[in-house]
Amino acid sequence: MQVDPPGFEPPRCDTVVIGCGNLLRGDDGVGPILIRRLAEAGVPAGVRLVDGGTAGMDTAFAMRGARRVVIVDAARTGAAPGTVYRVPAAELADLPLHLPHPHAVRWDQALAFGRWLLGDDYPTDVTVYLVEAGGLEPGADLTPAVRRAMERMQRLILADLSDPHSEEDSHG
Repeated sequence: MQVDPPGFEPPRCDTVVIGCGNLLRGDDGVGPILIRRLAEAGVPAGVRLVDGGTAGMDTAFAMRGARRVVIVDAARTGAAPGTVYRVPAAELADLPLHLPHPHAVRWDQALAFGRWLLGDDYPTDVTVYLVEAGGLEPGADLTPAVRRAMERMQRLILADLSDPHSEEDSHG
């Protein structure tokens, strides 16, 4: 996780990709694992990768200095494990700001907080990739379905970073 000292403004960048989740809880680690895979594969110049871990509030701070934000996280919606959802910024525009406890902030709450915190510096393009989790057992690896979904998301994100005008299915 990139942590900036107080008063330090991160360098401007075109895009920040933030992987959220807990590496110690099976499929919940898909976001941070994907960040590591993107770092190994290489990303275009102007892209900053951030392991957002489980500290949702840090997601808001990690967006500073970016024009575009891509967030990756696991979800539990009842769909088949490995289902990928791509949620565009337009569907995230009016998320309410409700922060019950600063240590229990989810990515959606972090986006609402980020909009308030950053004001005019809030990124103009935000996309969230969610993958349906199959197992969240402590100490478990990614399930095969989520591992395949992560590989698909890696290709989708790299393609999107190379061509920001490409449109992908919103789920599949």
